[in-house]
Amino acid sequence: MIRLAKILEIPDILNITQACAKSMIDEGIYQWNEYYPSKEAFEKDIARKELYVLEENEEIIGIIVLSTLMDEEYCPINWLTPNKKNIYIHRLAVHPKAQKKGYAKELMDFGEDYACRGGFISVRLDTFSKNGRNNRFYQARGYQTVGDIYFPKQSEFPFHCYELIL
Repeated sequence: MIRLAKILEIPDILNITQACAKSMIDEGIYQWNEYYPSKEAFEKDIARKELYVLEENEEIIGIIVLSTLMDEEYCPINWLTPNKKNIYIHRLAVHPKAQKKGYAKELMDFGEDYACRGGFISVRLDTFSKNGRNNRFYQARGYQTVGDIYFPKQSEFPFHCYELIL
């Protein structure tokens, strides 16, 4: 079941993202670290009613943020659609013990369905350029690469921006 997250669930959510960060670092993928994702980011996501959790057997195993706010880092990107009525996906995560079971697909399906039902014209996101699995995942879903951005606190390497026109 996918539902809005609650503030009291932040420790569980951080456990998921920290486990994902460790798993990626173990694979040489420096996408997330001790600065990101942060407790403060999740508090803002919950306050804006943008953070959703995926529960299986009453345990949170995945998360996704569906936001209408365009981060300033995205401003230089030449998006495929106008900067209005877009959904931005952030912080998609599935606990490593639950990965490769279709949960990321379920979360993305939820996000894309949410965007369609809401009359949005596109879904936008970014992922680390060195995370091959993520890049293949989004490309297979029909997302088009539109440019690169940088998050110096996370990596010297770029993050690829993607957009799916609905």
